[in-house]
Amino acid sequence: MKILIIHGPNLNLLGRREPEIYGRLSLADIDREIAARAQALGLACECRQSNHEGEIIDWLQQAENEGFAGIIINPAAFTHTSIAIRDAIAAIKPPAVEVHLSNISAREEFRRHSLTAPVCRGSICGFGPASYLAALEALKLELTAT
Repeated sequence: MKILIIHGPNLNLLGRREPEIYGRLSLADIDREIAARAQALGLACECRQSNHEGEIIDWLQQAENEGFAGIIINPAAFTHTSIAIRDAIAAIKPPAVEVHLSNISAREEFRRHSLTAPVCRGSICGFGPASYLAALEALKLELTAT
């Protein structure tokens, strides 16, 4: 089973950007952790990052045709602003899990509302990189439930 991991805008700056909020690991470090956990779970994964809303929408729309059974997405700032990404998640068949490194409910008021969470299977936030690992576990359970 293949899982698509989508990292949204500014996540390419992890390790340098506000480490007191997002931690000191780089995106490459996090991607290595994700790949290792996916392999341990018997999953394949592909990690992608974009600062461009349209590219993320294209990836979501193409996911099923590319053989992805599920999606883990950290829409980052687009969480709070992108109706287009929300609509793309709602329009596709593979289930999506929303992930955030920080606890968005405990942050600034404008970060507390997610446009994308209501169309995702679930949301995991506040556990740093472990949020992605928990999402892998949850998504595997979701995809293998009969």
